[in-house]
Amino acid sequence: MKIKGRSISKGIASGKALISKQKISFLGAVDPVTGIIMDKSLDIYGEEITNRILIFPGGKGSTVGSYVIYQLKKHGKSPCAMIVQRVDTIVAVGAIIAEIPVVDSLETDPLEDERIRDGEEVLVNGTRGYIELQ
Repeated sequence: MKIKGRSISKGIASGKALISKQKISFLGAVDPVTGIIMDKSLDIYGEEITNRILIFPGGKGSTVGSYVIYQLKKHGKSPCAMIVQRVDTIVAVGAIIAEIPVVDSLETDPLEDERIRDGEEVLVNGTRGYIELQ
């Protein structure tokens, strides 16, 4: 099943979904060396985002979060792609400089309709602006 959205950062990737219903501040919430969520207030605390399709409402916090996303990529610990309800500039800039595919504003909200389940294989086409459930 293909779901259309908006292209934010180009590229194509597939992997297992990791879903958070909370906004993420990459500065302080994610260890850029290990890719593990360190913020105990997050519903995905302790999870590793490496090579996952990170699905979340959006980013928050410091603009340094863009650099944290870039550091994750440089350490080989970044998500392979991200699906965001409404992308903010912090996540968009980080994804673009790290070359991580991102799609937002999907036709159906993946966090509301629960069409995507945690661990399910998802393809993200950031170049053409869609996702595909596999």
